[in-house]
Parts: sequence; C-alpha cells; structure tokens
Amino acid sequence: MIGLREGEMRRTRAARNVRTFAAVAALLTALGGCSTGVQEPTRIAYAPEAPVDPRIATMYGAVEDNGWRIPPVDPKRMDPKNIRQIVSYQTNEPPGTIVVDPYRRFLYLVMENGRAMRYGVGVGKEGLEFTGEGMIRRKAEWPRWTPTADMIAREPDKYGGELRDGMEGGIDNPLGARALYLFKDGKDTLYRIHGTNQEWSIGQAVSSGCIRMLNQDVIDLNRRVPKDTRVVVLGPDGTPQSSSSLNEISGDTL
Repeated sequence: MIGLREGEMRRTRAARNVRTFAAVAALLTALGGCSTGVQEPTRIAYAPEAPVDPRIATMYGAVEDNGWRIPPVDPKRMDPKNIRQIVSYQTNEPPGTIVVDPYRRFLYLVMENGRAMRYGVGVGKEGLEFTGEGMIRRKAEWPRWTPTADMIAREPDKYGGELRDGMEGGIDNPLGARALYLFKDGKDTLYRIHGTNQEWSIGQAVSSGCIRMLNQDVIDLNRRVPKDTRVVVLGPDGTPQSSSSLNEISGDTL
C-alpha cells in the first residue's frame, strides 16, 4: 500500500510539473511574439510650407543696376500686405498721382478704375512732419547724400567726421538706388521718397529719413512716374491737408 501511494504521488508531481512547464512555455512564446512586433512611432503630419509665387520672387530678386548689385529680398520674411500689389483704392485723385499715407505706412500710385499700385514703406520722423501736396521736380539714380546741419550738431561723432561732406551714391548710401525729390512752389521741401536695403524697416516707424521703400520697389516706382508727378501726403486722419498748411521739414533729412 505504501509503495502504491508513493507511486501515485510521484505521478501526480510529474503531471503537475508538466502542466507548469507548458504554462511557462506558453507565456514565453507570447512574450516572444510581443518583442518581435515593434510598434512604429506615431507620425505627425505637418502642412508643407506654401511655395513663394514665382512672380513675387522675381520682383524681389537680386538686381544688377549701374554697376551695383542690389541683394534679393526674401518674400517669406515680408508681411504680405507690404508686397507690391494692385489693390482697390477709392480716391478723388486722378490716375498718375502718388498718395503717401505715412500713418498707415503705404504709398499708392493711383490707377484707373478705382485701383492703385500699393507699396509698403518705412516712415522716418521727417516723414510725419510733412502734409499736403507737392511735385516731383527731381529724380536721381544712386543719389549722393549729405547730412543736415541739425544732424551734425546732434550727433557730431557720427556725422561730423568724414560724413560731414556727404556720401557718394552706392549700395551703402542711405538714399538707396533711387530718390524722388518733392518741391513746393519751386522750393525743395527736403521731403524724399527713397530706397533702402533694410527690409526689416518696411512697414515700421524708423528714427530718421522720410519715406523709404525697398530698392526693388523704388526702382519700379521711379520707372512708372515722370518728373512733375503730383504727390499728396495724407495727415493722421487719412485726408490731405490743404496746400496752405504744407510744412517744410526742419533738419534730420536724408
């Protein structure tokens, strides 16, 4: 009897060991299956960057002009509203008139049928000291620049040395590639519409100068308008002042 019970007990333990081994083998098989099924990371979809309109890229590409190379402007770094474009524009001014809105920092060349070519501009302190009407009596390519007496007196270290006698035209000249000179009653008002390579300043208020445009834009404007073009500079309320209220700019003029 004792021998029979011992035999049964051994068979029971053996069966239990077989079941345990089978369970462990099944678990290892399951774990093995998990380890080979590597889950790929979730992919996040990003919208592709919109391509630049080739026409705009060409407008603001590098320009070789009279021996000077004007660097390109990246349209993607510009506020879209400051890119040269034709817009709807209601005004009583006849086509061909330049309208400068220094407070909204736009320059308009009035066209027919309620439209205008609009340019973004940077506006210096002097650009806000002038309102009214004038005429473009002089147009210059790569103009010479001379600091005013007020500029020299205020910042003698900056303007009282070599710059006292002015700077010849060129890519580093503050007036840029073109300058349009505004006259009133035959007298120079010292108001200028001129170029700049400082693309960051377009659409901004800047410390000095009058109305600055990207060199590519001022070349375009200069090509479109002849001498004796009428210019209207709007006041803070968006309307032109009367001709009698035209103020001459005093100092700090490029």
